[in-house]
Amino acid sequence: MAKSTKSKSDRYVIIMAGGRGERFWPVSREATPKQLITLIGGRSFLQQAVDRVLPLVPIENILIITNAVQAPTVRKQLPGLPKENVIAEPVGRDTCAAVALGAAVVGARSTTAVMAVLPADHVIPEEKKFRQVLADAFDVASRGQVIVTIGIHPSTPETGYGYIQSGNRLPAPAGAKPGKTAFFKAERFVEKPDLATAERYLAEGNHRWNAGMFVWSFVTISNALEKHQPEMDAACHRWFAAAAKSPAALAKVLAKEYPGIRKISIDFALMEKAQNVVVADGAFSWDDLGAWPALARHVKQDAEGNAAVADFVHVDSARNIVYDARTKGRTPITLVGMKDSIIVLTDDSTLVAAKGEAQKIKELVKKLAADPARKKLV
Repeated sequence: MAKSTKSKSDRYVIIMAGGRGERFWPVSREATPKQLITLIGGRSFLQQAVDRVLPLVPIENILIITNAVQAPTVRKQLPGLPKENVIAEPVGRDTCAAVALGAAVVGARSTTAVMAVLPADHVIPEEKKFRQVLADAFDVASRGQVIVTIGIHPSTPETGYGYIQSGNRLPAPAGAKPGKTAFFKAERFVEKPDLATAERYLAEGNHRWNAGMFVWSFVTISNALEKHQPEMDAACHRWFAAAAKSPAALAKVLAKEYPGIRKISIDFALMEKAQNVVVADGAFSWDDLGAWPALARHVKQDAEGNAAVADFVHVDSARNIVYDARTKGRTPITLVGMKDSIIVLTDDSTLVAAKGEAQKIKELVKKLAADPARKKLV
């Protein structure tokens, strides 16, 4: 592999910030989904995602892929980001289309660029360790035609995550000084397993959680799309040409073409097919905070296991999630004999749910959306 000569100016970060705002309803809504709300840390998840990468990448090289409904809020939350760096998908077409779109915009600026594709809604407390892994991944991706995915050390046998089976550890590229991050050959991507399989993966030690974080050069992702998704590759070329003209030209082409683009995830479209995938050892704490119960991992709990962000008083209540997002007229939230529940208050709604049924909040949101009198709550 050739020696890397990439500088910060040729590094880009694409942050995926779509989503429908269902899992953290009623705090999250269609216009302000999970990545745009502030639950922990005093900043929205999107703002935290940008803050994390700024030491590695100049702000003018950070792109946000979102949608038309959420774009105004994204721009408001990131006032230092150039307006043209917020790219709105006309409709959602899953992650492969978003990756192709981001690659087209980056490529129109620099065909020698290396880019990271990162989700907007993750919790990464160990930011310094994360940046070390990302910097090493940028370096490896710039030296040869490899797709780098960051795999997270599993700490529990999670059934809600996909996994990556890693093979042999890879040596440092020829002429390169070994970095602090270990890299492995990716053997295969595995869909969400059952509990017994997840427990086996944890015991074996050669599986990582698939966090949906990727790093590749423009040339590498272009070649991968050409080989495995030729229709998406053709669309990427058209978007590249439009982006090279102007943001307005790109928006016009997207409005015409995007609704007809095949809806497919980047995992199915590329990662499970490509033979040049390497896994960066993501040895840092990480959480995708998938639903309300996960908040308990990041909020101090009382002696009974209640995790409350509220003026909270209880009697004989345990293991509850209590969150008060009201902006006016806040009053104490009191519980008696409640266990394993979720209680969330906003200015216009109240949610009470069993923790074990948290995934059904999506069904509740769909029911509200179908009711003309309550659609405004979605």
